[in-house]
Amino acid sequence: MRADPIIQVNNLKKKYPRVYAVQGIHFELHRGHCLGLLGPNGAGKTTTIEMLEGITPPSSGEILYKGKPLGKTFHNQAGIQFQATALQEFLTAKEHLKLFQSLYPQSLPLSEVIQLCSLHEFLNQDASQLSGGQRQRLLLAIAMINDPEVLFLDEPTTGLDPQARRNFWEMINGIKQRGKTVLLTTHYMEEAYQLCDQILIMDHGKIIASGSPDKLLKSHFQESIITLPSDDFKVQNDFPLQHQNLGDNIEIRSSNISQTLQTLLEHKIPLQHLQIRKHTLEDLFLALTGQELRQ
Repeated sequence: MRADPIIQVNNLKKKYPRVYAVQGIHFELHRGHCLGLLGPNGAGKTTTIEMLEGITPPSSGEILYKGKPLGKTFHNQAGIQFQATALQEFLTAKEHLKLFQSLYPQSLPLSEVIQLCSLHEFLNQDASQLSGGQRQRLLLAIAMINDPEVLFLDEPTTGLDPQARRNFWEMINGIKQRGKTVLLTTHYMEEAYQLCDQILIMDHGKIIASGSPDKLLKSHFQESIITLPSDDFKVQNDFPLQHQNLGDNIEIRSSNISQTLQTLLEHKIPLQHLQIRKHTLEDLFLALTGQELRQ
């Protein structure tokens, strides 16, 4: 039997004077899981997470934490890392931790938070001296200072270089191993694939797909993608395989790799630079939400 959800969302709606930002969504978040909320700009995910955090009141519907409406218990047991947070430039990282620790009735020992978020190297530096990656690690530590049961991470790795982003992923996985529940918004599809047990894709205020990353990919794609340089792809008009010209490359989708390779060989197409890959969450995201630029 599956345990009761730690957060339950029922028919949640948010309407502004000129737009219906969230249009009756339902989902559950279970203890110890990481749920990824994905969507293009204007999809409603920021409004959704702000309602879940208790910052923005819903127009209708309900959000339950441990079976009860959001209240003091939720606020004491939730941690939030916002997209942007102003730090006091002339306080050190350690002083920030002590400041936020004083705001909660219970907290983790500072030594534990420092180790969890790898803060030792810059603990006594002013916030104004921190790099982007160090700043995000400090903000994560602040979100963890009250030993939260549920942690909200709103695009936490935006602007980080690849190394800093992967280091941040390791910290999130360490937090998950402590049994914490995480709700993550991100524009990085690889990040969602690496961290999330379940994914919700939103568009126009509605959830248009949900499930584990692998199940979502399996349910939407049955073929692999073959890529060849355009310079190697010299074929006649009667070439039997459907293909897409992407400029420098040709893309062929295949549900039978062996047969496709045989056809390419029969038409004397060199395979030295051929690449084969499976579909990714980015492919799924674009297939479901379109490729046009959103403002």
